[in-house]
Amino acid sequence: MGAVTVYATRPVVRVFGVDPGLTRCGLGVVEGVPGRPPTLVAVGVVRTDASDDIAARLLAIEEEIERWLTEYRPDAVAVERVFSQHNVRTVMGTAQAGAVAIVCAARRGLPVALHTPTEVKAAVTGSGRADKDQVAAMVMRLLRMTDRPRPADAADALALAICHLWRAPAINARRAGVATVSGGPVVGGTA
Repeated sequence: MGAVTVYATRPVVRVFGVDPGLTRCGLGVVEGVPGRPPTLVAVGVVRTDASDDIAARLLAIEEEIERWLTEYRPDAVAVERVFSQHNVRTVMGTAQAGAVAIVCAARRGLPVALHTPTEVKAAVTGSGRADKDQVAAMVMRLLRMTDRPRPADAADALALAICHLWRAPAINARRAGVATVSGGPVVGGTA
């Protein structure tokens, strides 16, 4: 008779990470199970020209994200949560590109998670204060990559996907617990 374990076998999950931006939008897909090193599926970046009309730039991002969703068929999408920056124009472009990714996922009924840069850094490196080089180095190590993903937006997209892959069970458990314990909204909590 085989060994009995308290740990249930978890299915392999494929996560599409999007590091939003108008000039460069990082895209990365990984798959795996929480607690184990993930596997690289794909990595890339959508580039748009800053001199192009905003509508054309957002459409180009939408078309590429749709292509990736069709080709790689993720189970979930993780997008970087926009945080306050000093340059309002940069924040607006980042938020618009992030919204495109969210709409594309919603159109397909895929769950979407937003993660802050600090959450992603902490999940991947163990420190929410890690710099871009440390994040890229850990992404390379975790995915057993020989070449550094370039530009940094590509590495950030992979880090987002890894973060969500590892954090999703805890997030889902917390949501389920909140729903069964309170039956209503949580005041002052996170949901």
